[in-house]
Amino acid sequence: MKGKLHPANDETINPSGNESINEIINEINESRRQFIKTGVSAGIMVALGGGIAGRALLGDIAEAAPIPASNGTDSIGFGGIGFDSIPAKLAPVANSVEVPAGYKVELLATWGQPIMPGAPDWNPDATQTAADQEKQFGTHCDGMHYFPFPGRSGPSNERGIMAINNEYTHEEILHGAEGLTGGSGVTIAKVRKSQASHGVSIIEVRKTAGKWGVVRNSAYGRRITANTPARLSGPAAGHALLKSKKFDIQTGGSTEIGTNDGFSAFGTHNNCANGYTPWGTYLTCEENWNGNFGWNAGDVVNTGNALTDAEVNNNHVRYGVTQAGFNYNWHVADPRFNARTNPLETHLYGWVVEIDPFDPASKPVKRTAMGRFKHESAQYAVSQQPSGNRVAFYMGDDERNEYVYKFVCAQAFDPKNRTANRNLLDSGTLYVAKFTSTAVVGKTDTYRGEWIALKPETLSVISNGSGGFYQLRELGHFNGTGVNGTANADDAEVQALILIKTRQAADAVGATMMDRPEWTALRTYNDGFGNASYRYDDQHPLEVYCTLTNNNRRGGGGSISSNRTDGTTGAGSARPPVDLANPRPDNDFGHIIRWREDENYVTATGFEWDIFTLCGDTITTKTLAASYLNTNLVPGSGTGPFYQGNINDTPDGSADFGAPDGLWFDQFGRLWVQTDQAGDATGDWVNIGANVMCCADPNTREIRRFLTSPRNCEVTGVINTPDGKTMFVGIQHPGEDSPASNPTQFSNWPQSQWDKNSAGENLAVINGIAQPVGANIRPRSSVLVITRDDGGVIGA
Repeated sequence: MKGKLHPANDETINPSGNESINEIINEINESRRQFIKTGVSAGIMVALGGGIAGRALLGDIAEAAPIPASNGTDSIGFGGIGFDSIPAKLAPVANSVEVPAGYKVELLATWGQPIMPGAPDWNPDATQTAADQEKQFGTHCDGMHYFPFPGRSGPSNERGIMAINNEYTHEEILHGAEGLTGGSGVTIAKVRKSQASHGVSIIEVRKTAGKWGVVRNSAYGRRITANTPARLSGPAAGHALLKSKKFDIQTGGSTEIGTNDGFSAFGTHNNCANGYTPWGTYLTCEENWNGNFGWNAGDVVNTGNALTDAEVNNNHVRYGVTQAGFNYNWHVADPRFNARTNPLETHLYGWVVEIDPFDPASKPVKRTAMGRFKHESAQYAVSQQPSGNRVAFYMGDDERNEYVYKFVCAQAFDPKNRTANRNLLDSGTLYVAKFTSTAVVGKTDTYRGEWIALKPETLSVISNGSGGFYQLRELGHFNGTGVNGTANADDAEVQALILIKTRQAADAVGATMMDRPEWTALRTYNDGFGNASYRYDDQHPLEVYCTLTNNNRRGGGGSISSNRTDGTTGAGSARPPVDLANPRPDNDFGHIIRWREDENYVTATGFEWDIFTLCGDTITTKTLAASYLNTNLVPGSGTGPFYQGNINDTPDGSADFGAPDGLWFDQFGRLWVQTDQAGDATGDWVNIGANVMCCADPNTREIRRFLTSPRNCEVTGVINTPDGKTMFVGIQHPGEDSPASNPTQFSNWPQSQWDKNSAGENLAVINGIAQPVGANIRPRSSVLVITRDDGGVIGA
């Protein structure tokens, strides 16, 4: 998500002979229903320069009593926190992962590890080819999910399929000594390797004789890359704006062979957070996809239609597609990624992609009904309603001053009819959130919000000059004319354009600009409520949390501006004023917001919201920005004026963190928060230290630090086994910013900490010699496996 290159489903075919997801689900049908009854469903998402005094404060282990499990109104549906906060990792940051006493952390999977038949071992000098990488674990792991096989008495805690996003690449580390910087030395071989490193890794994992490992020759092992055939479905599929040039993609290059039909695409990349469905498929979210496009000097958009050219150029501006991109330079060797000569290709990205993890022959499906933006996550909730088990997915658009969305499926979910569920994501209503300042009577710092449907008949906030407002179907972006004032196109065409230009639609209806909305998480309960049973009540509300990572373009420090309602604002270029939902200017450390749906129904169009926590540094040495004047703060927000935040920890400052990103509730009601900042414990982070994963009590808001990370990395992606006794956590881009000439300049993790993975296999072998702990081996993004020494539940 941050990173040097990042500013801050399937068809019913199964020729492989493997069990399909339908067959797997049917096998575990009875045990799964029993798990649902007991509130332990396998489907639960488990996806999250100070002075001496200051250093002493943050260096001490917090001596706090265990937070009890549910035993009263103050701890409803909560499994308790049974560990003490571990110390912050201050400069110089050690290249290791730490967890509390009584826990064990090991390495499960790492970049370049073989995951399917025919895959070669990883080369420490990074000389593997694109063909090699297509059979190896990808780079920069991110969101993930564990899909259990059926066990003897329910879903297995010792064997499963893991789907793991591979978000992006550090090109200097990926390509060995050659590097790939600033367009220098760009070749199709390097571009293909980079494309093969992106996407999703699907691996089989097993616990054998007490040790977890990746099944190297698993028939389920699969890589989905930037070149994997995929299809589009839903209301926008087949639209003219999705009919890009068609290419024959070969190892040595891409050759134009015609025009796509608007229903097909190739690949997925910049896959950040994730989700999964109650019918057992994986959702991967395309986030910073714009950065992989670019164009050469002199290239222009010329589709042969002036209106289409204008639409494309507007979309490039609104979605941040630029000539240089993020300096991947794929377009230099692969014309498919030239955003000027193949401009419609950009419209094939920015979607939620559904994948069947149990069928390697299935095609990923881009579900257009869920909207097109920089998708960060897609977490589902099911609520029992008079109209059936209704399903919604909650999503953030990860860019400064973008929006929060939800998608409500048109049809109810039927757990007894698998076939009927397979296309639920193709029809429904996409909503965008407006967080209002209307206070809720009797609740402190709690306010009303509304979900605005992005449909043709929805009123915009754009005046029609006659005392009213245009409907979306009357706006030039969506009516097929480029000019406001007429409903020229039929509603199917309008809806397709709304979904392709989701940001412009959200601009037009006056949605609330947020401080980089990233992961969402549905609150769970350990007493049988929530998605364990699809039941909610006032004591167990349908409550969704969202990380707002940061925003250096909020309030003060420049002229105030908002996303223009005509949809022409450049991505991330506005500077809106502070508001109740985003109360701090220059929001360096970020915050977490939450909302509760009216009537505890996913179909609600209203909600209550409050801020769960303002992240910060209790003993900050940061120079306060000029924008941090009391007069610039929102009256009544209850936030305090400075960077300290209001994290609830004991002792004060013992769990400080900033830049919240990953977010996930385990099945026992614990909220896990992961962070994404510089990770070197310098500058603004001198007291907070390296990136972390914390655990929070959603009732009292108490937070404890559980994990600290190596230097220059992000902690992202988390899931556990159905019994909660094994946790998987991602460490992304350790040692980032190291040059190609010295890839270990900032880190040699994980070799700095281990010479073998959790299965006992050597991490790095050179000339037949296994390399020891501490060897000078380039850093590798990896997935950890965490257990307790006593075999208990993680966090309890």
